[in-house]
Amino acid sequence: MIDFDSEMNEYRPSLEVDAVEDAIVRSDITDMNDLIMNLIKEVTKE
Repeated sequence: MIDFDSEMNEYRPSLEVDAVEDAIVRSDITDMNDLIMNLIKEVTKE
């Protein structure tokens, strides 16, 4: 049977996951909220 606690103690995330996580955190990603807010600003200017 698998010992969950011992498996979790041995777990190490892959380097690729860490690199992607860092890239996402550092990037300036426009989300849907930003897009909608920009559209509202443009419409209310007119």
